[in-house]
Amino acid sequence: MNDPLLLLCTDMDRTLLPNGTQPESQAARQRFSTLVSHPGVVLVYVTGRDKSLVERAINNYGLPWPDLVISDVGTNIYHLENKRWQVWPQWPDEIGKDWNGRNHQHLSELLSGIQALRMQEYSKQNTFKLSFYYPLHTDNKLLDEKLSAILREKGIDASLIWSIDEPAGVGLLDILPKRATKLHAVEFLQNTLGIPLSRTLFAGDSGNDLQVLTSAIPSVLVANAIPTVVDAAIKGASAAGTSERLYLARGDFLDMNGNYSAGILEGVNHFRPELTELFAEDITRKK
Repeated sequence: MNDPLLLLCTDMDRTLLPNGTQPESQAARQRFSTLVSHPGVVLVYVTGRDKSLVERAINNYGLPWPDLVISDVGTNIYHLENKRWQVWPQWPDEIGKDWNGRNHQHLSELLSGIQALRMQEYSKQNTFKLSFYYPLHTDNKLLDEKLSAILREKGIDASLIWSIDEPAGVGLLDILPKRATKLHAVEFLQNTLGIPLSRTLFAGDSGNDLQVLTSAIPSVLVANAIPTVVDAAIKGASAAGTSERLYLARGDFLDMNGNYSAGILEGVNHFRPELTELFAEDITRKK
């Protein structure tokens, strides 16, 4: 890959996709598409969605096709060429050893007695992703400790990713190999493609983005993120000494509100202001 200007990695739901309760700025998605159409921008969708749901979102929202997709909360990586999906072959080997030779079926049997957990639909599972629903009143901390102890006893090195489906009013839990996180997947791509941190940007909005938002990767938290995620991101970045790598979209950029793709563009302007001209000409014409 020839010296990219920017590796732009963005979450989809309620980050790029305007499917939250807050309004979307007019023309923000078109401006985003103008930016990523530049051949020097490598676009990566980083999402909990599977391949079919990513394609549905692209079609339903008129999104640009990405160069790469980190899907299923980091358990799959695909390279896209002419809208054809190709599995990134090194990734299963990278993450599979964390589960100590066990697979999805082994883990589901191991945790079948935990009453607070209800298995998500078959379409939301894969070889290295075990996904549950849980009631919002659940004591996450206590349950996390219990599950972690069970997995450790079997020599399973796993990440437990907790999030909330606001419209459905239910909690979501993904159990993944330890290295099958959004953070490690972004770092893996960055290192594999030879793109430095200074040319990398991540955008997110929710709890399963916090590992990246509080890391050394330059990141933007869109303005429509819920307050608890904003607080956790600020505290996490402060504790990690990465506060200067986290930008909170405010909605004061080019008369946009900072929600969704407007927030992503605001983050690009903050970390890489020299790239704003890639979509500024289009903005000027629309005024």
